Amino acid sequence: MAQRYGGKYSPNGAGPGKADAAPFVREPRIRAGFGSFMLFVTPFLFLIPAFFSSTTNLFVGLAAGVVLILSAWLTREGILAQGAFDARRIARRPAFPRKIAGALFNGVGLGIGTSMWATGYTYPVLFGVVGAALHLASFGPDPLSDKGMEGVDQFQTDRVARAIAEAEAHVTAMKDAILRAGDRQLAARVDRFATTARTMFRTVESDPRDLTAARKYLSVYLMGARDATVKFADVYARNRNPQARADYDALLTDLETNFASRTQALLTDSHADLDVEIAVLRDRLKLEG
Repeated sequence: MAQRYGGKYSPNGAGPGKADAAPFVREPRIRAGFGSFMLFVTPFLFLIPAFFSSTTNLFVGLAAGVVLILSAWLTREGILAQGAFDARRIARRPAFPRKIAGALFNGVGLGIGTSMWATGYTYPVLFGVVGAALHLASFGPDPLSDKGMEGVDQFQTDRVARAIAEAEAHVTAMKDAILRAGDRQLAARVDRFATTARTMFRTVESDPRDLTAARKYLSVYLMGARDATVKFADVYARNRNPQARADYDALLTDLETNFASRTQALLTDSHADLDVEIAVLRDRLKLEG
């Protein structure tokens, strides 16, 4: 969706009495790509001829199409899961290897489909193996190991994962609710706040010890922001009250400022902890030397 340009000297921009907001930065979108789309086209190479063949080939073609659609869906979900994995500094490997399973189902589907025209098992098996290998070579395997988890307390990471999931749900609810207000500028403001909030999420994920200091922001403040957004969207959609809009815009500014300040404080604390660790290590090396 196109975004209206806005700045300090633009209409409805930040005037002299308002603090300049952080620049709008859109969260990088994770896309499956054109290749995964083409996987959904392949099943029709068997589904369409199946309806113009014998009864046996009809069921064989339908089975091949269903298996290939399943393969395409698994591959698409695997690509999206790997995109989320790559976007984070600390991440666990996917619980189920979707792309590898998609390659296997692709080979099975091609083997079943080839049996519509080929006699015996040589060509179906050959096409199935080649298809699975090409699929795996094109899309790659799933991440098979955790990333950045060395020396991280498993219990703490589980707590962080649950807190971040809850916070993400609040942010998503805010973005969905503000669309009902029908105001593109406010929707962009909520997107900008969501980016600021997610910066805090990534900071807490990088150092699970920060969860205690950020818990109030991840739960209480975000829940209140979600409820305020829902109520504002309902009121503003009915009467377009300018005062309500100004109050909500001020609330977003306060939230954005406080979240950014807390995130910076978390990063500063982490840097102080690093300085302490380095100083202690230097002292030990001097003693041993």
